[in-house]
Amino acid sequence: MMFVSRGEAPLGIVYSTDAQVDPEVRVVDTFPDSTHAPITYPAAAAKGANPEAAAYLKYLSGAGARATWEKFGFVELSKKKK
Repeated sequence: MMFVSRGEAPLGIVYSTDAQVDPEVRVVDTFPDSTHAPITYPAAAAKGANPEAAAYLKYLSGAGARATWEKFGFVELSKKKK
């Protein structure tokens, strides 16, 4: 994406969430959902992690963080248009 952003490449394929935060990148088309598996970002606490790790993961999946996820273009799979 940096090559496109700097004008060093005419086109590139990037995640829409990445393109959204760079004002120098313009989305010209998207791949239909039917052409690829859903893009997911799984998260888990490692064995022996501090208790704060579990609390942080719970926060990330809760209503408190939802507005931030949505602000940056992330969509819950259960809410994605079919």
